[in-house]
Amino acid sequence: MGWLYMQSLGGHAGPRDYLDAQFSFENAEGRSKILCSKLLGDTYYAALEQQRSDGAREVFALVCLTYYNPRDPEGFIFGYKDMTEAMGPCASDCPEDILDLLTPTDRPYAIAWRARCRENAVARRSKSSQKSASSF
Repeated sequence: MGWLYMQSLGGHAGPRDYLDAQFSFENAEGRSKILCSKLLGDTYYAALEQQRSDGAREVFALVCLTYYNPRDPEGFIFGYKDMTEAMGPCASDCPEDILDLLTPTDRPYAIAWRARCRENAVARRSKSSQKSASSF
């Protein structure tokens, strides 16, 4: 599993819009839909809902490392590497509003990743409130 690079965003306004469209589709097996997504720096986080034709529904986190350089000398202006939370990505700054949309899971790497993301969110809030308090 490597990186995918392209020479255009196919008419999309930016990397986030491109990835939202890339992972939203419908076919005979069911549908896949991005419920919420955010691009934080070079990392894209999304809550991806998959509903199978038999009615089974799951919402899990999708994480994409991204590269975007409209002036890339070789013309490959955008690239991404996608992974699910079940792969235990190192990137673990997923926003809480996305985490709150995820359905329960029994996948160990996903459970650990969600816990890491929640811990990081608490640490960011704590750091932010400390900065606010020290500015008075």
